[in-house]
This record gives sequence, structure tokens and C-alpha cells, in this order.
Amino acid sequence: MIPARYASVLFGLILSGLMSMLVSGIATLRAAEVLDAGFPALWLGAWLSSWAVAFPTVLVVAPLTRRLVGRLTAAPVPARVKD
Repeated sequence: MIPARYASVLFGLILSGLMSMLVSGIATLRAAEVLDAGFPALWLGAWLSSWAVAFPTVLVVAPLTRRLVGRLTAAPVPARVKD
């Protein structure tokens, strides 16, 4: 089991992997214009190179995004306790 202190890095690894796989698949399909026997190899090459950029980008951008979202959203209103 991976220690909890690495949760944000693991989250970034999984998220960037899935997103780059999806986006590179769509972009590769649009560029190739056909699903043939060579498509998986093209997609794998595009995915691995895009993941190499996406993962460190997520690690840098995620904290900035969290701060921006925190500034753009209202703090939760505490719930009232009924007697």
C-alpha cells in the first residue's frame, strides 16, 4: 500500500494518465482518420509523450487551481443545530 502522504502525487499520476490517454486517442484518431492495425501503436506513442508532459504539469498546476477555486467559491455556511 502506498503511504497517504503520496496521495496527491498518485492522484496526479492517475488523472494525467487517463486524461492524456483520452485526449491523445481522440487527436490521433482525427489525424489518422481511420481505425486500422497501426492505430494502437500511433496512439501509444502519442499517449506516452503527452503523459510525460501532462503529469508534471498537473503537479504544478493543481495547487494553483485549488487556490483559484477557493477564491472563486463561497465558504460553506455552518449548519444550525436545532434544540
